[in-house]
Amino acid sequence: MTRLSIRRFIAALAIFSAAVFLAAPACAQSFPSKPLKIIVPFGAGGVADLTARTVAQKLSQSLGQPVVIENKPGAGGVVASDTVAKAEPDGHTLLLMSNGNAVSATLFKSLPFDTVRDFTPVSTLGFFDIAVVTATESKFKTLAELLAYARANPGKLNIGSINIGSTQNLAAELFKTHAGVDMQIVPFNGTPAVINALRGGQIDAAVEILAPIMGQIKGGALRALALTSEKRSTLLPDVPTANESGMTGYVASSWNALAVPARTPKDVVAKLNREIVAAVNSPEVKQRLHELHIEARSSTPEQAQEFLLSEIKRWGDVIQRANIPRQ
Repeated sequence: MTRLSIRRFIAALAIFSAAVFLAAPACAQSFPSKPLKIIVPFGAGGVADLTARTVAQKLSQSLGQPVVIENKPGAGGVVASDTVAKAEPDGHTLLLMSNGNAVSATLFKSLPFDTVRDFTPVSTLGFFDIAVVTATESKFKTLAELLAYARANPGKLNIGSINIGSTQNLAAELFKTHAGVDMQIVPFNGTPAVINALRGGQIDAAVEILAPIMGQIKGGALRALALTSEKRSTLLPDVPTANESGMTGYVASSWNALAVPARTPKDVVAKLNREIVAAVNSPEVKQRLHELHIEARSSTPEQAQEFLLSEIKRWGDVIQRANIPRQ
């Protein structure tokens, strides 16, 4: 190569490097350039959907672009997740993640995406409590009484939950393992069926997310023995945690987060994180989530990623110990 060619090559390289350098901040400055879409792996009207819509409304105001919710329920969240994994990694398509994503990573034999490698979590949004409940007419008034009966009568206590592999079902399996007692976990096809079985005496207790049964608790049809959260709920301040009731170290909660395709530019992820954190911590969003029985809680992308990894390991261990067959 001649000296002239070398000089031209160096000059061209310098121009290219400068263009790349200048393009990075410009990417975040021009974002968003079109409406954003949040893919929700649940039907409209549920807690997760309402969480996404509450945050989306605030994001739309701050970003100056519409934020549209697209519901893609079914298949354990696989369809929704696959849609986002294959979307353009420009920050305009987000996934509403939940502990269902952590469960699916172990529960399914194969997935069309990798839960860890194909997504970048941006921030957590909220956490919602899970409760151990009985019918109001039940002889069990406390969690300690329930556990005492289970230990004195191996195999006779029946704990209900929704579908096998659901968060509630795995929380019940974790409850069984943590208590170290022989009890039966009975799955049902939905919360209404669990409530009917409780009130009809077919099961002794149930493990269910607090939000859909709060009306039954407030109305006096169900009794909350304990919450599986780290601390008591402001919604039910008189109900102790399982940890306070003799189940030391037993904590299980459901959660939501927002994620983008893995190759999304870091500056776009950073901008999304700033806006999501501001939205989640705004008084109006916190109040709305509180009304939905959700604790608003944001995070950094790194914290969200670390949390996702810990949830995958945690629920994977539960699935393995419970011998739940992979789907």
